[in-house]
Amino acid sequence: MTDRIHASYLIETPLAPAAVAEVMAGEQSCGTFKRVEGETDDLRARARATVEGIEELDSVGAPSLPNALLERQRNPGPWRRARVRLSFPVANIGANLPTLAATVAGNLYDLGESTGMRLETMRVPAAYRQRFELPRVGIAGTRASTGVAQGALVGTIIKPNVGFSAAQTAELVGRLCAAGVDFIKDDEVSADPDHAPLADRVPAVMAVVREHQQRTGKLVMVAFNITDEVDAMRRHADLVQREGGSCVMASLNWCGFSAIQALRRHTPLALHGHRNGFGALSRHPLLGISYQAYQVLWRLAGVDHMHVHGLAGKFAQADAEVIASAHDCYTPLTEGIDDTVMPAFSSGQWAGTVAPTWAALGRDDLLFMSGGGILAHPGGAAAGVASIRQAWAAARAGVPVHEAARQAPELAQALDFFGQP
Repeated sequence: MTDRIHASYLIETPLAPAAVAEVMAGEQSCGTFKRVEGETDDLRARARATVEGIEELDSVGAPSLPNALLERQRNPGPWRRARVRLSFPVANIGANLPTLAATVAGNLYDLGESTGMRLETMRVPAAYRQRFELPRVGIAGTRASTGVAQGALVGTIIKPNVGFSAAQTAELVGRLCAAGVDFIKDDEVSADPDHAPLADRVPAVMAVVREHQQRTGKLVMVAFNITDEVDAMRRHADLVQREGGSCVMASLNWCGFSAIQALRRHTPLALHGHRNGFGALSRHPLLGISYQAYQVLWRLAGVDHMHVHGLAGKFAQADAEVIASAHDCYTPLTEGIDDTVMPAFSSGQWAGTVAPTWAALGRDDLLFMSGGGILAHPGGAAAGVASIRQAWAAARAGVPVHEAARQAPELAQALDFFGQP
């Protein structure tokens, strides 16, 4: 139906999954699966969530999560798992992103009937999607801004994460620009520190970025971390824009939907969405939210870039999850609307992780961000950038990385120094 939002869930319960599905539908719409006064047939037909399908899976001998209610009832199990599909009337929510999140998730995680609850997927109708922000820059705009018509955008992160003064940060950015990067981002823990406030750091950094642009014709995209309360983020975005910058970054989970929407509506700059904290929402297989549903919500807020972590990286996500997350970013939320966003690969990325990234995606519309892989390269930052570009050229040409390294000294150095891919 075109006027309904669809969501699917993985649940675990000692009760009948069909009964729990009805509880879920009632809790997130009319309020209960039992009729109450005023809950007429007409109201239910118009406003109640609907159970669209149930697929029962396996059962387990112990609950995945504690549940005081079930423990008081001394429920012996077994604990049955199922996939439940629900739909919600658009009219219940309107163009209200926080309430959409509260509807598809919200109190579901606290239901006394479940010992596992995970929001897996979301789909929204086209007319509903049009009521929300679109990316202002997206993949094509990011390529146009950086002048990278094809190939992955090679980026890096300011390291050390914190501690540098504004002048020291600018000096490092100057060296990174000279090294040939396309993209530089702040770390998520460095926003407006006392030792390098944005009021000082943005002008200092953009002075060297503009000088590099005047000398070479290339504008390096710098994602300034402006994570803060709403008014401060607006001021910081204005400062970045006045200084000729092209991108700002915000920690999505800690700013919240309303703040990111307000920032999107305020600035034309690329909005780099950092997902730090996502692991708390996603790492348990029977709790939280999958990346597919997560990125739907944030894309409705209008972000241009979304972090997906990286292959063979330093974090906990499996490679299959990283690959699926990137494909989610490439998939329009609805037919007929180009709202794709650029996935940002990071966490332990270097020349040796390029080939599997290309093999998994078959495209290079991505930010390939390498901290140590560039800054710790034994030949220096420029050699680190060169090694990654050489690895991408080899991957696109179907040449094994070790074979390409015979004619690419920077790539050979990276393989010797960082280890085998």
